Amino acid sequence: MARALMIQGAGSDVGKSLIVAGLARAFTRRTLHVLPFKPQNMSNNAAVTVDGGEIGRAQALQALAAGVEPHTDMNPVLLKPETDVGAQVIVHGKRIATARAREYAAMKPSLMGAVLESFGRLKARSDLVLVEGAGSPAEVNLRKADIANMGFARKADVPVVLVGDIDRGGVIAQLVGIKTVIDPDDAALIHGFVINKFRGDSTLFDDGYKLIEQKTAWRGLGVLPWFARAGELPAEDALGLSDARKPGRCKIACLALSRIANFDDLDPLKLEPGVDLVMVRPGEAIPGDVRLVVIPGSKSTRGDLAFLRAQGWDIDLLAHHRRGGHVLGLCGGYQMLGHSVADPDGIEGPAGDTPGLGLLDVETVMSPQKTLTRVAAVHAATAQPIQAYEIHIGRTDGPDRVRPFATLNGEPEGAISGDGRVQGSYLHGLFTSDDFRKAYLAKLDIPAGEEPYHARVESALDALADHIERHLDVEGLLALAR
Repeated sequence: MARALMIQGAGSDVGKSLIVAGLARAFTRRTLHVLPFKPQNMSNNAAVTVDGGEIGRAQALQALAAGVEPHTDMNPVLLKPETDVGAQVIVHGKRIATARAREYAAMKPSLMGAVLESFGRLKARSDLVLVEGAGSPAEVNLRKADIANMGFARKADVPVVLVGDIDRGGVIAQLVGIKTVIDPDDAALIHGFVINKFRGDSTLFDDGYKLIEQKTAWRGLGVLPWFARAGELPAEDALGLSDARKPGRCKIACLALSRIANFDDLDPLKLEPGVDLVMVRPGEAIPGDVRLVVIPGSKSTRGDLAFLRAQGWDIDLLAHHRRGGHVLGLCGGYQMLGHSVADPDGIEGPAGDTPGLGLLDVETVMSPQKTLTRVAAVHAATAQPIQAYEIHIGRTDGPDRVRPFATLNGEPEGAISGDGRVQGSYLHGLFTSDDFRKAYLAKLDIPAGEEPYHARVESALDALADHIERHLDVEGLLALAR
């Protein structure tokens, strides 16, 4: 049976996912067969797995780092928020329920079995399982039914290393405070800590580092400087998509919907040297000088249609189109572009029918059946191949479907308006196909770079592993696994 090591965080977004990815690449280069695992994830950015389910995008990146195909066992419980208080519950890659927060809390104890089943299967076919926690073990109010952090670690007897984010400030209090508030038996499973996202001279933190060791009796395993190439890797949070603006380049705008989903569609565009990707936040207007507006996927299409209108983006989109601008709707964004989105069974929320933006002559009806598959398509306008995936509910049909965006197994996919400037498709991940991306951008008179997207991601993963090897006690981390 494999050994296992769990990386937990002193809080959310401390860098757990990237550290696990970097360690997966580092240990894989040592010829270990490494598999990633996250008992419970909450994300609307999902990946389609080799066994036909869905998991969090971070675990798909970690699988890539380990050189293996993503599998539903790597993230047995996935929560996909649909409202502020409710989420779709995915177990072993398939939807089993939609639950409000309190309802899900009552479900959690029954899900530990599924979590342990997946973990056991991964251990049986690997040398090392790298486990990522969720949130923070300091959330002791959630400890009783916990399946994501110390609840899992205790049940599976997996040693834990804590990651603290020094860039936010207060990292000493984060780590020492966790030791203070958690159960002593939980604390006994924590064997060390890592300080992440340090900027500047790390020797200035030497005294703080020693203080954490003294106060917690946990071993320090290193201070990891800020990793400058993190933006080249797929992010689980859409807020990370537009950290670095590129003035003077051709602007492509994406609407930051309230339930934005599968926004990794934009990752290859973000890295294009000729593209300035602008995330339009709530309360902001769509810039008047953008060449293309992307309406991304959504976990709640009708809810995000209302959100879009509340921002005034419907008016901005019409003005953008009148000026000769282009619009691309992906998945939920494609559904919004039509005349209406009907949900007669209340699958994504209250049953009803919502008027669409009317930029495509199509209509959508939601249905319980979920399309979840990897696909190979051909772009209709350029004949370029597209490797993509579908992950959606609902069927879209109407006159504009006679001008398909692509062909899929010889059948039309998506739709294009009569003037050719409004396009919709259910294909996710389409811009990772280099020849298609170059041809699509050329149609918009945007020059494309030469470096293949996947090669750039692989290079960034290698650089991340090198970065971790230089600054952390990687052998010490491996020795902790059991």
